[in-house]
Amino acid sequence: MGVVEDTEPPLKRAKRLTDEPNGFSANSSVRGSSVNNNSLGDLMARPLTSQGDDETIGSKGVIKKSEFIRIITRALYSLGYDKTGAMLEEESGISLHNSTIKLFLQQVTDGKWDQSVKTLHRIGLPDEKAVKSASFLLLEQKFLELLKVENIADALGTLRNEMAPLRINTKRVHELASSLISPSSFISHTTSTPGKESVNSRSKVLEELQNLLPASVIIPEKRLEYLVENSLHIQRDSCVFHNTLDSDLSLYSDHQCGKHQIPSQTLQILESHTDEVWFLQFSHNGKYLASSSKDQTAIIWEISVDGHISLKHTLVGHQKPVIAILWSPDDRQVLTCGAEEVIRRWDVDSGDCVHMYEKGGISPISCGWYPDGQGIIAGMTDRSICMWDLDGRELECWKGQRTQKVSDIAMTDDGKWLVSVCKDSVISLFDREATVERLIEEEEMITSFSLSNDNKYILVNLLNQEIRLWNIEGDPKIVSRYKGHKRSRFIIRSCFGGYKQAFVASGSEDSQVYIWHRSTGKLIVELPGHAGAVNCVSWSPTNLHMLASASDDGTIRIWGLDRINQQNQKKHVQGSSSNGVIHRCNGN
Repeated sequence: MGVVEDTEPPLKRAKRLTDEPNGFSANSSVRGSSVNNNSLGDLMARPLTSQGDDETIGSKGVIKKSEFIRIITRALYSLGYDKTGAMLEEESGISLHNSTIKLFLQQVTDGKWDQSVKTLHRIGLPDEKAVKSASFLLLEQKFLELLKVENIADALGTLRNEMAPLRINTKRVHELASSLISPSSFISHTTSTPGKESVNSRSKVLEELQNLLPASVIIPEKRLEYLVENSLHIQRDSCVFHNTLDSDLSLYSDHQCGKHQIPSQTLQILESHTDEVWFLQFSHNGKYLASSSKDQTAIIWEISVDGHISLKHTLVGHQKPVIAILWSPDDRQVLTCGAEEVIRRWDVDSGDCVHMYEKGGISPISCGWYPDGQGIIAGMTDRSICMWDLDGRELECWKGQRTQKVSDIAMTDDGKWLVSVCKDSVISLFDREATVERLIEEEEMITSFSLSNDNKYILVNLLNQEIRLWNIEGDPKIVSRYKGHKRSRFIIRSCFGGYKQAFVASGSEDSQVYIWHRSTGKLIVELPGHAGAVNCVSWSPTNLHMLASASDDGTIRIWGLDRINQQNQKKHVQGSSSNGVIHRCNGN
């Protein structure tokens, strides 16, 4: 890789409430021969007995038994297991709802609005505002249903004598009053529009009541699912090595990934380049890998379904080393940037060069795509930034206050921010809409940077062998630092990767790949194997367990899971610094 000079930077599920008939019925017990007590004793756990609301269960003594049973009962009704839910209520002696709440819910289901308002006040809620809001909701549904049957007089009476005196949501009262001018038109509009205005939305009324009334009155829909999911998420987020999909989480045991979920074994070595490999990047869809080299070529590699990588195209045409190769947003094209030469655009399917971009007297040293794929951006040798459309027409070109060549450049996915290195130790965040600039000011020379997928964070590689993570939402601020890798002369690039980009990987001049936990900054693993400086790394966006590294030794290593250690086998494969079988690809 190119040496860094002193004067220049480096170049390189469930049913709704109304679907639970037994949940709302005042008589939820199981009758007749549908329950066989003898068989239940064989098939079910011992009966739960009510010993007061203060009784607790669990090793910590923090779970109230009555709440626990009610939440389980609620889940059973939601899943459609009405008989089982009723059975649990009867056997435990703990009802899902008391008789008043059961009556209230049934009245709402049946559309008995006057009775439901009276029952609501009998529940004894301490929050007067909640009672008024719930009353308004019930009366609004009453109004709409009267309007539907063209009972204008009663609808007007409900609005004037019952809803208006509540003195809440006056705007809505006025909207409903205006509907009396043309009831059929209003009803036609509301019935064709999903939401709370539909006159057939009693189930929606029940859902909104859950948001207005305390959870102790109406247990929220899917409360059990929420508690279980929250527990799984806490376990996942506290797992230092977590690098699996959510679909791999299980309720049967506490979740804890091991280090074996981090790519650490060389699965394949790609050897088609004939000189130092300076850059590589996976396509957005994860189906391809692209690399560029000092040998003046770039290569597009194809990734099979089983993860094996083979050469697809060798891109020949540059007269100088190719310092970068970047995928278009749709992965149908790539850009290659020759070192102080030209930018070329290539078709991925055919491997043909479809256009060249250059400007008289100056040359590019970095490049990137517009987020819509309809334009090209480039940092030039005269310290300017130029933009072209795909046909090569220059759109913009400006120099500004830059004191060095733009060694890295990128645009955010929304096209709003142009990110570039503008001085030795400063990154510019230029707002293209407001034409204002924010700066990330470092203490050391910046050698490269990388944006996160969500465009909220940026990794900055520094001359002093440190990588810093900046949050660039609002005023930029440092959130983490990563140390351990070696860098003294060459450009070393880093990347985000893994599950929700929870890890940071970097090359290093000591021939190793380094991986840190993004949030804690803790160094997790060092991967030996290369015989020269590792210039660039890229983590597959679709395969959490695939990482690629490019080296001065002229090879690309594809890293995957260490299956041997993962299976707790004691056998060790000798002869290579990586574990397991290595497949080599030289393009033949």
